[in-house]
Amino acid sequence: MIGRLIGIDHGRKRIGLAVSDAMGISARELTILASKGDQADFAVIAEIAERESAVGFVVGVPHNPNAPPGLPKQADIVQDWIARLRSAVPLPVAEVSEYLTSDEARALANQAKRKSGEPIDDLAARIILQSYLDALSYGSATFPPPASSS
Repeated sequence: MIGRLIGIDHGRKRIGLAVSDAMGISARELTILASKGDQADFAVIAEIAERESAVGFVVGVPHNPNAPPGLPKQADIVQDWIARLRSAVPLPVAEVSEYLTSDEARALANQAKRKSGEPIDDLAARIILQSYLDALSYGSATFPPPASSS
């Protein structure tokens, strides 16, 4: 691994962030941002990436195989946001599936004794990032993250 990665769980109201260690072995939750619009959010994300000496981002995309065809999907919204992030912050971005990470994050929140109803976006970001780090270590993902094909 060549540096820290920032994991992102994007939501309309909140953005969960996690960070990896420099060796790319483990992820830990970092913070939850209250979304204030792209420009403000990207400025904060860029500042955090600089402070953490990050070399890239890993963003969860909520691919739902059960979503009805022909309707706008949450994945489309997140991929549009990722395109704007790529334009705003000059670091590579990897996209990974975040299908069912909310369920895993709720389980982690219970283990950590978080109060019911407390935001779990940072835990979801940690799960997203850890799954990518594991894929890197198993050789099923590569770094630097691939550029968007759209």
